[in-house]
Amino acid sequence: MTFDSPVAGAPGPATADSVAALAVLGDESRRRLFDFVRRARRPVTREEASAAVGISRKLAAFHLDKLVDSGLLQARHGGHGPRRVGRAPKVYEPSAQTLQISLPPRRHELLASLLTEAVLGARPGESAHHAALRVAGERGAALGAEARGRDVTGFLESLGFEPGEDGSGRTVLHNCPFHPVAAQAPELVCGMNHAFLSGYLAASGHPRTTAVLEPHAGLCCVELITGVTDAGDDATNASCGRDGVDQAP
Repeated sequence: MTFDSPVAGAPGPATADSVAALAVLGDESRRRLFDFVRRARRPVTREEASAAVGISRKLAAFHLDKLVDSGLLQARHGGHGPRRVGRAPKVYEPSAQTLQISLPPRRHELLASLLTEAVLGARPGESAHHAALRVAGERGAALGAEARGRDVTGFLESLGFEPGEDGSGRTVLHNCPFHPVAAQAPELVCGMNHAFLSGYLAASGHPRTTAVLEPHAGLCCVELITGVTDAGDDATNASCGRDGVDQAP
């Protein structure tokens, strides 16, 4: 389950927060209140919400504030209903966050953003494939520059890669955030994934860690190797060629 960030490509909030937000909607009254506020297309007062759902104003206020605490709604004082203690009534409206259900985590919005940028920003004479790889590498590098010196594992977890180290400098990514699209177009999507992670590692200050294309059933097509030599880099390039994944020029 993922609670998406409004900026495509930026790590979203932790999965635990997403599950907590979804759990708030487990109560029927809260689901009905959330649906009413979302469909109203305008700020809603507690009185309006309680009347629409058929519960007391006090109970409606309790549930509405729970929805605000979870990030699903936002509240402010500024309505036109009856005033209490000299203040304008509290009103509720949907927040900018969107809730998506995905177990294991998927980041299709990131993949769509990269592909859209590649299509719109392809250079003269550049193939669509190479444009996609270039854009993926540039996006990874931009995020890496913002997170320079920070823990790589935290970044991977935030995007849903589910990294696991085997103790020998090898980090396996147990989940592919771009599945099942990667299974439909592995040469393109796996190549973009590799370029994205390579760009991130290079810009984030981890020169001894390399992203390597190593497709295995049930795992992400990319894994990370820490402490590779120049020979290891040559082997990586050869591996990429065997897998038929073009590298960006």
